[in-house]
Amino acid sequence: MHRLRIFLCAGLVAVAIAGCDNQAQLPAENSYGPNPSLPAPHKSLFPTYNVPSVKGWKDGEHPTAAGGLVVKAFATGLEHPRWLYVLPNGDVLVAEGNQGAKSADKMGYGGWLESLVRRIQGHFVKSANRITLLRDTNGGGVANMTSVLVSNLNVPFGMTVIGDTLYVADTDALMAFPYKAGEVKITDPGRRVTALPAGPINHHWTKNVIANKDGTKLYVTIGSNSNVGENGLAAEADRAMIWEIDPATGEHRVFASGLRNPNGMDWAPDGTLWTVVNERDELGSDLVPDYLTSVKDGGFYGWPYSYYGGHIDDRVQPQNPDLVTKAIRPDYALGTHTASLGLAWSENAKLGDLYASGVFVGQHGSWNRKPLNGYRVIFVPFKNAKPSGQPVDVLTGFLNDEGKARGRPVGLAIDKTGALLVADDAGNTVWRVSPAASP
Repeated sequence: MHRLRIFLCAGLVAVAIAGCDNQAQLPAENSYGPNPSLPAPHKSLFPTYNVPSVKGWKDGEHPTAAGGLVVKAFATGLEHPRWLYVLPNGDVLVAEGNQGAKSADKMGYGGWLESLVRRIQGHFVKSANRITLLRDTNGGGVANMTSVLVSNLNVPFGMTVIGDTLYVADTDALMAFPYKAGEVKITDPGRRVTALPAGPINHHWTKNVIANKDGTKLYVTIGSNSNVGENGLAAEADRAMIWEIDPATGEHRVFASGLRNPNGMDWAPDGTLWTVVNERDELGSDLVPDYLTSVKDGGFYGWPYSYYGGHIDDRVQPQNPDLVTKAIRPDYALGTHTASLGLAWSENAKLGDLYASGVFVGQHGSWNRKPLNGYRVIFVPFKNAKPSGQPVDVLTGFLNDEGKARGRPVGLAIDKTGALLVADDAGNTVWRVSPAASP
């Protein structure tokens, strides 16, 4: 009976997907840069679903690095590695976690269809719920020692260290663990600094955390509980925003709001906070671009009422025109439906002059667009403290010639040698990108 249900559901999915033929009409590059093209929305009964099956990497396969760079596996055999953090001593932490399938009755038809497609195509895996420590003991550019640093977490994602404390952003709480430099296992159960919005829907489950320069504040990203408020605006309380948290007391305030799904965060050399944000879906393959933006204290960025400043999304009712007038236009578009997640500033990277000033972005890849978009790591060059020009490919080849996913890049980090680390959650690998002459 279970197989019959799967077969029937697969048939329904095939019929629905066959009707989802909205193709991008604009070149992909039109949705990148400070002034992306924003055509009229395309609405249809069935949203566009175009999710590649996950095939993984065969022996000897690896992504393709840009000219002058090489890539090799830093660590393999991981379980859905999502996020990375480099400790002061050079050890690398990787968060292994996955929400799995969402409750279909909480997601509406579009969410149900997306969940079913992803289940059939192998995107849902059990969450390992741990943070693993990776150590390169001989400088060979490969982690030759692995240890589970923290276990029994609740879908962990972001990590940061302040002094002798490791902070971990679980899906429902910011946790703190005592940490000593060099240790490879933490047995302390940790303490809850503050609860984070979660609940039975928890549409965007990833929570990232970074500290300010002096360690007096923590900043946590909290994604929305829906695409555009279809679960009711009450379900969006304390979501689609970045919190500023006092690590000593757990008290928080809203630092910025109207950010549908912020993930990667990093500090620019001038001290400005930057983030990448996943924008809304189901307006066609040419809308809406994900984006990279500086984050203003108290700023509102439009979600759910509008996108890219004052572009109204009339699916949201009731509207809030007064708030829309305050919506800040993002600094830089990252392509439609690219699922840009990872963010790492290049100031500590040693990958050559081309990458001297700007940010690396990990693009997990589209599901709501034809043709596919993202599935790569890019570099966005900066000039005069602002993004400038088209992005540069750093790591590609995550899709094979048949359009199947070998891997999907997520979190990024710069290691102690200046190499770029890339968490590949579908390939269960952390890749290391370095200059061609390096180890």
